[in-house]
Amino acid sequence: MEALWVAAAFALGLLANRLGLPPLVGYLGAGFGLHTLGFRETEFLAHAAEMGVLLLLFSVGLKLRLKDLLEARVLGVGGLSLLLFSLLALPLVGLFPLALALGFSSTVMVLKLLEDKRELTAYHGRLAIGILILQDLVAVGLLALYGAKAVSPWALLLLFFPLLRFLLAWLLEKSGHDELLVLFGLGLALLGGEGFRQLGLSPELGALLVGALLSGHAKGAEMAKALWSLKEAFLVAFFLEIGMKQGLAGVEVGPLFGLLLLSLLKAPLFFLLFLLLGLRARTGFVAGVYLGNYSEFALIVGVALERAGLLPLGLATLALTVALSMGLSAPLARHSHSLYRRLEPLLLRLERRGPHPDQEPQGLDGATALIVGMGRTGGAVYRVLEARGERPVGLDADPEKVERHRAKGRRVLYGDAEDPELWERLDLSGLKAVVLALPDLEAKLLAARWIKERGFGGLVAATSFHLEEDPALKAAGVDLLFHPFREAGERLAERVLEELAIMDGVSYGRS
Repeated sequence: MEALWVAAAFALGLLANRLGLPPLVGYLGAGFGLHTLGFRETEFLAHAAEMGVLLLLFSVGLKLRLKDLLEARVLGVGGLSLLLFSLLALPLVGLFPLALALGFSSTVMVLKLLEDKRELTAYHGRLAIGILILQDLVAVGLLALYGAKAVSPWALLLLFFPLLRFLLAWLLEKSGHDELLVLFGLGLALLGGEGFRQLGLSPELGALLVGALLSGHAKGAEMAKALWSLKEAFLVAFFLEIGMKQGLAGVEVGPLFGLLLLSLLKAPLFFLLFLLLGLRARTGFVAGVYLGNYSEFALIVGVALERAGLLPLGLATLALTVALSMGLSAPLARHSHSLYRRLEPLLLRLERRGPHPDQEPQGLDGATALIVGMGRTGGAVYRVLEARGERPVGLDADPEKVERHRAKGRRVLYGDAEDPELWERLDLSGLKAVVLALPDLEAKLLAARWIKERGFGGLVAATSFHLEEDPALKAAGVDLLFHPFREAGERLAERVLEELAIMDGVSYGRS
């Protein structure tokens, strides 16, 4: 039976991925299809689904940062969007908790898309993640309210809960970097969930709070990364269970289409709220497109409401609505930068005048070289060029990375290489070279094309991580390609030969 579930989920997940949709749309489809064929959920699938939800909440807890949550734009846009969208959805669903849940955006899908496009640390990516975490906290509150039983008197022990951080941090340090780290994270998520269940509280809240105890720890990000694939695998069981439990027989066409049409208002709503709080049109548009979908948390809350006998529409209708909204949103999010470029003249008219917190530079103050992407490779290029007498300036879309470089006395500016407005306004006169040290191929291609369109006559260099990328980069106008992995090996071989020559010389002198 389990082999059939996995095969069906893989086949339809692969099909969805090939169509440019999130694989979880395929997983829901697999569940619906298996139900149609007469298969039903089992106790094993239910346990696996619950583990997926607990791991998801635990991972959210690991990423909780008060600094991100307390940013005015995250609180303002996140709070207002939930309130306004829930008011729009309320006439359709008739229950405020469900209307509020429909205001959530998909944490799984948005994080996956941002990760694939290397935009997790970009300014619009940080805003989207902050809003997602704020929504997740509201979701956990709903689950605690509608999914909890009678609270045990032993729940008072939770007052001492923060003291566990020291013990957990010590164990995390001792857990290494391999399977022990994964087992420790899995154990914490399950222990938090079961512990809170025994106290009469929401297990989802327990998993999130245990994860939050390790938020900010140096190895927290490593643990989240180690658990990613495990969490994704168990979440497949959650989406399969929804489809297999409900099937398509109970889908209500009217509410389905009504909610799908309503989902199309999400991205414009986020865009307008971002503009209202003073952000540039591009930042608001790209972040809004990423957030323009329904969330897997709407399903999780829907399950809790169904168990409480409060769900006003069929769970199958809700599940299909979430799946289709993701299917509509994902292709738009993948091409959000290209879409913005087409709509830029119209969207710029809506932008508020004056300085913006995400303002990009227009001049480079006499720089002779521009390094776009100030990671390890870009940072090394900056140091070498500066040591050789050039005047480099760095550009990066991660505000924290910009501040770290500035603290070291380097000239690094905030700027997103995929923003056409940046290249339209940036004064490139005096530059001898532009180095594109970016991890994402699409970002390098777009930047190279826009640089050439500006008539830049200097050297354009770029990193290339795969040989099949070379023709596209050359066609976009890149003059010099550097292959970090291959050329690092060649440089190491040269160093070895140099050392051997020195050793041979010393040996010869002694003889």
